Amino acid sequence: MSEQQGGRVVVITGASAGVGRATAVAFARGGAKLGLIARGRAGLEGARREVEAAGGTAITIQADVADAEAVEAAAARVERELGPIDIWVNNAMASVFSPVKEMTADEFRRVTEVTYLGQVNGTLAALKRMLPRDRGGIIQVGSALAYRGIPLQAAYCGAKHGTQGFCDSLRAELLHDGSKVRLTMVQLPALNTTQFGWVKSRLPRKAQPVPPIFQPELAAKAILWAADHDRREIAVGGSTAIVLIGNKILPGFGDWYLARTGYAGQQTDAPEDPHRPHNLWEPVDADQDRGTHGTFDDQARTSSPQLWLDTHRSWVAGGLAALAGVAGVAIARRK
Repeated sequence: MSEQQGGRVVVITGASAGVGRATAVAFARGGAKLGLIARGRAGLEGARREVEAAGGTAITIQADVADAEAVEAAAARVERELGPIDIWVNNAMASVFSPVKEMTADEFRRVTEVTYLGQVNGTLAALKRMLPRDRGGIIQVGSALAYRGIPLQAAYCGAKHGTQGFCDSLRAELLHDGSKVRLTMVQLPALNTTQFGWVKSRLPRKAQPVPPIFQPELAAKAILWAADHDRREIAVGGSTAIVLIGNKILPGFGDWYLARTGYAGQQTDAPEDPHRPHNLWEPVDADQDRGTHGTFDDQARTSSPQLWLDTHRSWVAGGLAALAGVAGVAIARRK
């Protein structure tokens, strides 16, 4: 179903803010019916209002994606109230900014349960419904950090690496079975989302996304595109593409470079408040809607030439072929 056709049912986890919320609004503009899943009540209600203003309909479900039974119950409610699920977007995440030596086992477990097992739980709920119908799309929201770990985010990087491996295994199984259920992983760059104001942090200064920074609406655009195209993986932003390619060629250089730049690059000049609320265990948008964007609007980009090229490969290939043909004719005439 194309993005111009309305009425499809879309589930989005982590829908109360950031990428999830921007993605919900993007689908709503096409008339989608949305099941919005997150922990924070106020954030979910804010997302629902934006979805309805954009022309969609939505139900909100407070659930922790680390709880497999809660995710299954959410999927059942969506199908009961909205209809068969067409697209499932696994977006919820948690992280801790901290050196590994200062982390606790419980923190690693919690980040893994939300960021990795949350995507597994969502995928299982989606497959349970999509496989018998032999249709549907599952989109895993990934990161450049699914391939390249960076200092101070070991738990998050490990979880995203796990999702990438999980997707490879599942994709091969779907191909083996001849299933028409589609699976895409969208690898994102640094984004201006609310997470940097509510993530747990042991850093002396406030956390920031590593520049270049993009607005979450660019990620939403890529996810919307993935919902309509059978693509194995999409890298968003030139910085993501460079990281993925560079880590394949010179991973040792990446270690060296990040050891020298990775600490300062993830912090602003402003001191962090070690006592501020964080969302690792409980939502911080239960009573206050934090919106979609973080505090880096003045630095964030709204477009990416790389993403345009990646999502218009056939046009680019056709244009290059035409140019090559014209050049060939010109050379032949000169001879």
